[in-house]
Amino acid sequence: MIPPEKKEYILTKAYVPEHIVSLMSLISKGEPLLIEDYLYFVKDNWLIFIGYPLEQAFTKKNLETALNDIIKKYKPEYTWFIAPEIPDSFSMTCQKRESDNYYKLDLHELKIKSNLMLAVKKAFKNMDVEMANEVLKEHDELISEFIELENPSPMIRQLFLSIPDYVCHSSSAVVLNARSKEGKLTAFYVIDLAAKEFAAYLVGCYSRKNYIPHASDMLFHEMINLAKKHGKDYINLGLGVNEGIKKFKGKWGGVPFLKYEFCEYRRKPASMIELIRLLKPTL
Repeated sequence: MIPPEKKEYILTKAYVPEHIVSLMSLISKGEPLLIEDYLYFVKDNWLIFIGYPLEQAFTKKNLETALNDIIKKYKPEYTWFIAPEIPDSFSMTCQKRESDNYYKLDLHELKIKSNLMLAVKKAFKNMDVEMANEVLKEHDELISEFIELENPSPMIRQLFLSIPDYVCHSSSAVVLNARSKEGKLTAFYVIDLAAKEFAAYLVGCYSRKNYIPHASDMLFHEMINLAKKHGKDYINLGLGVNEGIKKFKGKWGGVPFLKYEFCEYRRKPASMIELIRLLKPTL
């Protein structure tokens, strides 16, 4: 386990949402641990490795060494890891791969365009924003609607499905709700404020059934205000995911700032010779 003072240290060095120990522990249900400059989580027959070093400059060689040491120690059946780059020795053995970029919104350099502010003002005429710390059945309906329509990758799907339990047990999660004047949920964002330097945008959904224009713009504006209020330098907007989401983040000033590579690595099954050797009785 990681002691409380070490968790605080990690939060001061964090620059991706996966560095937030409470977030990853609640979502993965794994035990958080450190090796060298890397954070990882283990449970049962699997391992999640965060290949973004906390202090050192990233090198594929250092990542490869740390990964091999951990895999040798735990011998997991499944290993999932993310990093700016995948080491060459793992590149050909990843059963699943994803490539993307983290997006960042610098709050010190931010200049909101006049047309966006106009959209936000129009939205406030038709909706209200509330801050909450729970995810209700109405949120679940929007999450289900999003998953059905967008068919996201398994990692993104798992994040959305884990959000209700995460918010319920987190002291740093904030839910921003956009509601119609009649009180119907039209959109929501979930943000984490645990990291020292940034606010982490985790998920966002809007309702097709109770759709009101610019609900997402209104919530984005409120997220900026929330991050500034808590003294953050920037917002980590998460991954690009698809062209529509990239465009939306870009119009608010979000830019790609860090490469993201995902790899699922499965341990090779034992060969027939190895199985015979293991099953052979000791003479």
